[in-house]
Amino acid sequence: MTDRLVFSHANGFPLPVYRRLLEALRPEFDGIGMLRFGHDPSRPVTTGWPYLVDELVEFVHAQPAHGGRTWLVGHSLGGYLSVLAAQRLQTRVAGIVLLDSPLISGVTAGALRLGRMMGLDRLVMPLQQTLQRRQHWPDADAAHAHYAAKAVFARWDPRVLRDYADHCTVPDGRGERTLLFDRGVEYRIYRSLPTARVAAAASTLDVPAAFIGGRQSRELRHIGLGATRALVGPRFAWTEGSHLFPMEAPDETARLIRAAIDTMGKTMNTGESE
Repeated sequence: MTDRLVFSHANGFPLPVYRRLLEALRPEFDGIGMLRFGHDPSRPVTTGWPYLVDELVEFVHAQPAHGGRTWLVGHSLGGYLSVLAAQRLQTRVAGIVLLDSPLISGVTAGALRLGRMMGLDRLVMPLQQTLQRRQHWPDADAAHAHYAAKAVFARWDPRVLRDYADHCTVPDGRGERTLLFDRGVEYRIYRSLPTARVAAAASTLDVPAAFIGGRQSRELRHIGLGATRALVGPRFAWTEGSHLFPMEAPDETARLIRAAIDTMGKTMNTGESE
């Protein structure tokens, strides 16, 4: 029986960039997800992301009934939304897999809140780069060439980079291509990042959670992993790669997701305590 996997994307990277990853999870999992968070005018980006969580919860509720289980898997932003949504979805969800979405708590959460008030959050989040990011190209090939020349994107699986150029840019109505994910929305999501709220929600979860982190992830070095390890316990795995490892190695990421879900499923079947 096929389980349902509801995948939530990272900030600035809409669902089509994960096509290879979701394909690699078939046939065991039917991978679906929101195209992009934060672009519905009735669900604006506000402090703590309440409307983004609403989007995810409503998306899950809108899916037709099926015989398998439903798992929430999220990358960065998507991991945090998955935790917050799972708190509301409760028994509708079997478990969560966080991809480089470390819980922010304690001193780190306080420092981030203070930094936001003082405008220092730009030191740990790419705020200025987001606002200055190029967003128009003559065609998809030009977008591909632009990103392929950048070190961060050059590490991506070539198939994923092609998908990004082809499916994460769209016609702009003037004969060119523009980003599917608006950079203004991306900026507002960074500026409104929940801190203690996600950690508080995680502490009340009634479902198991697993974490997969990139060994070269700058984000993990900044935030730390104490709260995350407390949440997932032994269901913690490393993989080679940066914060964007799902784009760099989609097949290996799929293998690790499958292994994490298998472990959580066995725990549920045997009734082992968390």
